[in-house]
Amino acid sequence: MTSANAAYVKRDLAHVWHPCTQMKDHERLPPIPIRRGSGVWLEDFAGKRYLDAVSSWWVNLFGHANPRINAAVRAQLDSLEQVILAGFTHEPVIALSEELTALAPAGLSRCFYADNGSSAVEVAVKMSFHYWRNTGQPAKRRFITLANSYHGETLGALAVGNVELYKEIYRPLLMDVITVPSPDCYERAPGASWAEHSRAQFAHMEAALARHAHEAAAVIVEPLVQCAGGMRMYDPVYLSLLRAACDRHRVHLIADEIAVGFGRTGTLFACEQAGIRPDFMCLSKGLTGGYLPLSVVLTTEPVYAAFYDEYAKLTAFLHSHSFTGNPLGCAAARATLAIFREDDTLARNRALAAHLGARAVELEAHPHVAEVRQRGMIVAVEMVRDKARRVAYDWRERRGLTVYTHALSRGVLLRPVGNVVYFMPPYVITPEEIDLLVDVAREGIEAATCD
Repeated sequence: MTSANAAYVKRDLAHVWHPCTQMKDHERLPPIPIRRGSGVWLEDFAGKRYLDAVSSWWVNLFGHANPRINAAVRAQLDSLEQVILAGFTHEPVIALSEELTALAPAGLSRCFYADNGSSAVEVAVKMSFHYWRNTGQPAKRRFITLANSYHGETLGALAVGNVELYKEIYRPLLMDVITVPSPDCYERAPGASWAEHSRAQFAHMEAALARHAHEAAAVIVEPLVQCAGGMRMYDPVYLSLLRAACDRHRVHLIADEIAVGFGRTGTLFACEQAGIRPDFMCLSKGLTGGYLPLSVVLTTEPVYAAFYDEYAKLTAFLHSHSFTGNPLGCAAARATLAIFREDDTLARNRALAAHLGARAVELEAHPHVAEVRQRGMIVAVEMVRDKARRVAYDWRERRGLTVYTHALSRGVLLRPVGNVVYFMPPYVITPEEIDLLVDVAREGIEAATCD
C-alpha cells in the first residue's frame, strides 16, 4: 500500500464498519480509498485507476461524475434540498412521477417513494398485505418467493428472499414465507432450452398458488436475473405464466426490478420482455444514475383506491421515510431518464452488449468455466471444480476473492458473487474497455483455478 493511501486506510479502520464484509479480511486486504471518479474509472489517492466493472454495486449507469447529472443536482441544490412530503410536494417529485408512470408498463399509475431498494420491497410487501386487509380478506397475508432469490437486508425484505448466506442467522426474526424452486436455467437438463426449462419449472409455482391462494398476498420475483444469487437467469416465459397464474388465483405480483431495471437486461424494465405488468414494481439503484439514495414503488389505481377513504376508517397507508421523494434525488433521477431519452441509450447498449457477450463467451473454453450467460448488459461466468459434472468449488476456498485481488492489481474492480465472475459495467464503457475487462477476468480465473 502506498503512503498516500495508508493514512486514509488507518483512519477508516479506526471507525468505519464496512457492509457485506468480514472486517478481519482488511488485515491483509485493506480497503481502497477513492478520491475521484470519472466515467467508468475510479482513482485512489496514489493516482492508481480502477475500471468499475460492477457499476459500484450495480447503481452507476452513466459514469462517475457525469456532467449532465452533476448539473441537474447542482441546479436543484440552489433552490430546494429537502422538504417533508407529507402535506407538501415539489416540482421534481411531481415531474419524476409523471415520467415514471409514462415509461412503466401501462396501468402502473401511482408512485410511493422510499430511500433504497430494501425499503421499496418493504413498502410493496406491506402494501400488498394491507390491501387484502382493507378489502376484507385478512387471511391473505403470506408471500411466495423463489429459491435463491434476494430482495434486500431489512427484515421484511430478508424474509421474502432466499439466499441462506444472508438469511439463515436472522431466521428467528423473520415471517414465514412459501418458497418454490427457481426457474434458474443453469440447472436445465442437457439439450433443454431456457424457455423449456423455465416453463417446466413453473409447475412448482402453479402448484404453490393452487395450494396457497387463499392465504397468499403476493408472489415476489426478480425478473429474469437473480443477481445476488449468482447472476442466475431464466426465460421471460416464466413471467408470462406467472402473471396469468396470479390473475387466476387472485394473488398480487411484485416485480423487484431494483437491480435489473433501467436497461440492465436490454429493455428499460425487465418485465417488458414478457409483456406483463406487475401489481407492484420496485425501483432503485439506477433510478438516480447511482448518485443518491432514492427508491419508488409503482402500483395500480385499484391498489391505490383500496386505501382511499375517510381518515376515521383507518385504511390509510401510514408508512414513511424522512427523505421520501427527496428533491435532489428526484433531480438526479430526472437527469438520468433524460439521458436515456436523448441519447437512445438502449440502442447503444445493444451494440455494447453484443461486444461484451462475444468477448465473454470466449471464457467458456476454460476448463473450469461451466457457463457464460448473458441478459443484456449483465454477463456472468460460472467457475467450477469439475466442468463435465458441474461440481462447484467449496465456498470456503474463496476462489472469487482471488479473481478480485488479481483484478485490483491490474486496475479493474471485479467483485465476484461467490464463484461467479460477472460484468455489469456503466453504459458509458467503450469496446476497448470491455476488452480489458475480459482479458483481466481470464487472468483472474486462471489464477483462481490453477491448482
